[in-house]
Amino acid sequence: MTTASRFIARMLKNSTPSIGRHSLKLLPRVSSIYGTRFNSTSQPDPDRETGILKTYQVTKADARPVVSEHHEISFDDKKVLIPWEEGKTSYYQHLWLRDHCQCPACRHPETKQRLVNTFDIPRNIKPAGVEGSEAGLKLTWKDGHESVFPWDWLHLHSYAPRLERYLSPQFHLWGSEIENNPPEVNYEEVMASNDGVALWVAKIYKYGFCYVSGVPVTPQATKSLIERIAFIRETHYGGFWDFTADLEKKDMAYTNLALGVHTDTTYFTDPAGLQMFHLLEHSDGSGGQSILVDGFRAAKILREEDPQAYKTLSNVRIPAHASGNPDSSIQPFAPFPVLNHHPSNGELVQIRWNNDDRATMDRWDDLEDVEKFYDAARAWNDILRRQGTEYWEQLRPGRALIFDNWRVLHGRSAFSGKRRLCGGYVNMDDYKSRLRTLCSTRERLLKSL
Repeated sequence: MTTASRFIARMLKNSTPSIGRHSLKLLPRVSSIYGTRFNSTSQPDPDRETGILKTYQVTKADARPVVSEHHEISFDDKKVLIPWEEGKTSYYQHLWLRDHCQCPACRHPETKQRLVNTFDIPRNIKPAGVEGSEAGLKLTWKDGHESVFPWDWLHLHSYAPRLERYLSPQFHLWGSEIENNPPEVNYEEVMASNDGVALWVAKIYKYGFCYVSGVPVTPQATKSLIERIAFIRETHYGGFWDFTADLEKKDMAYTNLALGVHTDTTYFTDPAGLQMFHLLEHSDGSGGQSILVDGFRAAKILREEDPQAYKTLSNVRIPAHASGNPDSSIQPFAPFPVLNHHPSNGELVQIRWNNDDRATMDRWDDLEDVEKFYDAARAWNDILRRQGTEYWEQLRPGRALIFDNWRVLHGRSAFSGKRRLCGGYVNMDDYKSRLRTLCSTRERLLKSL
């Protein structure tokens, strides 16, 4: 994201703690701001110098893990109370603290998995002693076990109240103007180092799509390129595709017909995360121009112009299926809305729109929803088809396209002649894992768990 800072960590001066029977006064000063790291020394790129990721971060300059100089840390039979310099006090129950001990005996140092037996912890557990230091808060339990929690860890995971506020991802939303400067990386750089992959996945995150130039015009090179992010997802189409318009698979993609903009695999409970296309050949014909639409931008427009339509497409569930092949009829475990939001922060996280794969809609909570849905779908379709919304581009050999299938809708014009493409899917969770590990730090990731 464009405003996230580079990783900075600093330790400020600490005062000597004063410890009483049920209270202690500490002055640890630790502040950390998380951002993206790119170390490549190749040609300048604006996205290389700006942070891309933004997850849980402070929203105020004074919201940092510094214990108040003017108030004491206290504990009683149930909880520890930590007053922060920002003017808020965090409440940590003893049971929760013991269950989240970070020591090697409670959390495996290599696998990072929990070792503590939660159900052996007494419900009324209470520490025998509490003391503070520059390293953090130390609790000594009555069985002799010791737990140390760094101050920044306690601040990050404060749950009553929540201190690290969620900031909405600052994606670059785009329309047809993106044709003037579409995101692009170089194949050799991506294949040469993880720094190249970091820039690539960061651009995909920011823009929802990215080209890769200089790709050898072979299926093997394209497959290796996808696998720089993660393994290729297997579906009823197979894993890596190499296909023409021969209807080998009974899907409209295997024809030469025009395809309206859509997201793929709406018929899966977990739709494909990323999708890559690489045109290997187009001979003896014309057409087949690709269309991309930023679904998040289209949804923003819909919400502003027609809030009721946005609400309808966020609530009415649409059944989907893939049943063209006689040996399969794929359907999600339940119908999903077009617009799907994060259950905790309410952010729009996924577009599921493929009118061609829509099954019969015969489950309605209210008869009025029938007309509301068709009205909302019409408004949505009108936005998707606007001149300023659609980005048209002709794919060409040597320039692969990859996009976020949860955000960017794609389609194509009809074509003639022989058109051969290859590509594949990547799971969203695997892509996001690669994004986190390459565009953040190991220390930050482990601290957030």
